[in-house]
Amino acid sequence: MSNQRVNQWLERLKEWVGAGDSGQMGPPRRRYVAATVAILVLAALLSMLMRPDVSVLSYSDFKLSVDQGRVARVTFEGQQIRGRFVAELPESEQRTGDATAEGGSDEQAQQSVAFQAGGRFETTMPQVADAKLLPLLEHHGVEIRAETAGGGIWGRLLVSFVPWVLLLGGFLYLSWRMQRSLTGGTGGKEGIFSFGKSKAKRFREQEIRIGLDDVAGLANAKADLVEIIDHLADPKRFRRVGATMPKGVLLVGPPGTGKTMLARAVAGEAGVPFYSIGGSEFVEMFVGVGASRVRDLFEAAKNEAPCVIFIDEIDAVGRSRGAGLGGGHDEREQTLNQILSEMDGFTPHQDVVVLAATNRPDVLDKALLRPGRFDRKVYLELPDLPARRAILELHARKIALAGDVDLDRLAARTVGFSGADLKNLINEAALLAGRRRRDRVDMELLSTARDKLVLGAERDQGMGDEERRLVAYHESGHALMAWLLPRADTLDKVTIIPRGRALGATEQLPEEERHTFTQSYLRDRIGVMLGGRVAEQAVFGEVTNGAESDLAQATELARKMICRWGMSTVIGPMALKRGDEHVFLGREMAHSPDFSDATAKVVDDEVKRLIKDIETHARKLMDDHRGALDRLADALLEAETLSRDQIEDLLGERSAPPARMRSAG
Repeated sequence: MSNQRVNQWLERLKEWVGAGDSGQMGPPRRRYVAATVAILVLAALLSMLMRPDVSVLSYSDFKLSVDQGRVARVTFEGQQIRGRFVAELPESEQRTGDATAEGGSDEQAQQSVAFQAGGRFETTMPQVADAKLLPLLEHHGVEIRAETAGGGIWGRLLVSFVPWVLLLGGFLYLSWRMQRSLTGGTGGKEGIFSFGKSKAKRFREQEIRIGLDDVAGLANAKADLVEIIDHLADPKRFRRVGATMPKGVLLVGPPGTGKTMLARAVAGEAGVPFYSIGGSEFVEMFVGVGASRVRDLFEAAKNEAPCVIFIDEIDAVGRSRGAGLGGGHDEREQTLNQILSEMDGFTPHQDVVVLAATNRPDVLDKALLRPGRFDRKVYLELPDLPARRAILELHARKIALAGDVDLDRLAARTVGFSGADLKNLINEAALLAGRRRRDRVDMELLSTARDKLVLGAERDQGMGDEERRLVAYHESGHALMAWLLPRADTLDKVTIIPRGRALGATEQLPEEERHTFTQSYLRDRIGVMLGGRVAEQAVFGEVTNGAESDLAQATELARKMICRWGMSTVIGPMALKRGDEHVFLGREMAHSPDFSDATAKVVDDEVKRLIKDIETHARKLMDDHRGALDRLADALLEAETLSRDQIEDLLGERSAPPARMRSAG
């Protein structure tokens, strides 16, 4: 057959399977048929290779071997005889074999060669009946078996192929199940034969129904992304002036700040396809699979440009290479190398932008962050007061709210909440309304939901009268310090109802958003932390373990003031770094602090002095206002929870802080 004819047959086979010039596989049925044929051929080859070595004997040699005591057992199947030789020759045959080796006849040598100890053999009986065969076999003690004629080679082939057919059926079933799970039961190209294909979820432009207006807050981040949206929506406008689109944009922010929603809003606003995948979905136990998925994802995106690729939690594959306790040739690093290569492979006018999200930018590889890969970094911060108000209003649209709901007040009480936290707050309030069979969500339910998220759910904690009185004075000490110290945050609520792991809580709300902290504010903040312990000393003459968390927070804050922020006249304006880096990133392992042991002792002395000075000042205030402390504790024991208005009725209006900041030496 000529080479031309062979090539024609190969092209026809390729066309039938469905892998044309595009490289895409054909219909699923053809792929399954091709895979079935391949597995059956492989099974036949393996059956032939694994078939035991069988000697084919003539009928005469078979009878001679029986006569010489070399046959252990035989099986009759029609005219076919199958059997097995004995494991060892009889002593007489061993002597004959030795004599043959010393100069026996050629016939004996040939017979010796035909014998394989413990081996298999087969022969065919002649059509003429041999009446002497059975007595001969019985005389030499040969085990005799018989099987029904008719199975033959087909029966053996069936037995050989059944396991492979079952294996093929299992693969096809798993492929079908994977298709249904990945495509919602509608079929698709994913399956057992697409192990190295990308698992990214593809959304067409008409499927993305959100835009920037649907993302509340994040004004600065949205302003940074407007140019990307304009370039995706009308790339020709930028090409005319020679501008090229940034290849990558890194969205950096705490968890729950809306990085994923903002990425989808970019694609929805620009009206382009959107590919979404998590960083961990690239990584498999087999080296090379993640890199294959990266190639497949970027190839699909290039074919649909302009479009957006979104990689969530990119730190799962983008951590620094060759650092920490791991090796340098694992699957994660191979995947990262492929991402770097693909981003370098963009041509200037391939309108594909890669958006990636992380809340740990410090662990990312430097090669990933350089210009030309992730050209821009967009920072998403926790929402401020107006942003929290807008987010609450956005998520409350689908909730039936009562007339007493004050979203401004709720936004002021949710300092430090992310967008996801605020959404969860609204949902928790709605769940409480349904649980209590109410038609609308009122302010009480929203406050209860907020307390549940911040402090934990209320729990039944059996406390005796003495322990309950001790908790009341402890929380009253915190509250009194928050009321008396001029720079402390405004007191909002005090409770002795056990929530989570705490037996009580004192809540403060800042009057305004704080991004920088003065030295006097930090001192008063530590004073509030120590208020509970100081109250225990003043009333009971001893302290309890209830101040464990307070002391830990106060010590940490005092150490930051001295080591990081230069708020000590003894240490001076110095930043003393301590070993608080991530060991598994290869940092700080076997690395000493950047200061001597003598300096470390001075730091410890300064931390101790600072905390003692604040405690002494708090103790003096507590002694001077002992009556106010007793009133607060008695009211807590009776009502269990005191609001800001109730505290004002007990203590009077709080005085404004002085205009001049208090210095700390």
